[in-house]
Amino acid sequence: MSTHAKRERLLLADLLESAGPEAPTLCENWSARDLAAHVVVRERRADAAGGLLVKPLAARLERVQAEFAAKPYEELIQLIRTGPPRMSPFALKQIDEASNTVEFYVHAEDVRRAQPDWAARELDPVFADALWSRIERMARVLGRKSPVGLVLRRPDGRTAVAHRGTPVVTVVGEPGELTMFAFGRQEVADVQLDGDKEAVDLVTAAKLGV
Repeated sequence: MSTHAKRERLLLADLLESAGPEAPTLCENWSARDLAAHVVVRERRADAAGGLLVKPLAARLERVQAEFAAKPYEELIQLIRTGPPRMSPFALKQIDEASNTVEFYVHAEDVRRAQPDWAARELDPVFADALWSRIERMARVLGRKSPVGLVLRRPDGRTAVAHRGTPVVTVVGEPGELTMFAFGRQEVADVQLDGDKEAVDLVTAAKLGV
């Protein structure tokens, strides 16, 4: 049975392929080629990927990612489709599902929503619930830089507290849209923001996400 991560991986590869290497993305200053290189390096070069979290390693990550970005674009797409090598932790189904479901969903939307004619994607309920379960667990990490109290709420009332504080802004939307908002894509997330205007403006401009 196909996992959510595997499905999102293939969708991301298809979107990158159809967009072309120079297409813009929602990732600041990254073209589709840069984003593809990021995905490949994250899975295949653990020696460099640590730069995503450890600042002293950032220069090495940037160098290795530039080397991969220089490869033929079709090769990068194929590396994404085929997935990580067997020795990679990401090759384990459980780790792939836990680590890549949200990663690939967000990056697929980074490609889709950067296009002028993008259309909203309707998520099936099972996948929406899978995204929500991850957002619930990650909410405090994703919202730690919020300048105000931040609550994420589904239309059915299920709620996750992303940041404690006052005043409070409540973000209401479907799980996919809450995911985009919490990962710093506030401008393109189809959500409703409830709270004082000043607080809403602050959280809309904040650098949310990991």
